[in-house]
Amino acid sequence: MSAYIVATVDITDAERFALYAKGIAGLAERFGGEPVVKGAVTEVLEGDIAVGQRVVVTRFPSVEDAKAYIASPEYRAACEHRKGAAAVAIRLLTA
Repeated sequence: MSAYIVATVDITDAERFALYAKGIAGLAERFGGEPVVKGAVTEVLEGDIAVGQRVVVTRFPSVEDAKAYIASPEYRAACEHRKGAAAVAIRLLTA
């Protein structure tokens, strides 16, 4: 069963966030992750979120692979750069 990590990101410090992005570049793929969509919200049809909020969806072969990515030492180290640079919510979905 495929698993999807869906992240919503509000960047507050682009320079620091770039260090996080650099730290995770190519990492999801090492765990079988495939990018599905990555981009900014262009229009809000319902709800209370900001236009410009970034959304990233990555498909993994399994829940275990998705969780291994999030738990990896490389991902955790990159997250240190994200602190204070963005408000992030990460969800796990299965399909």
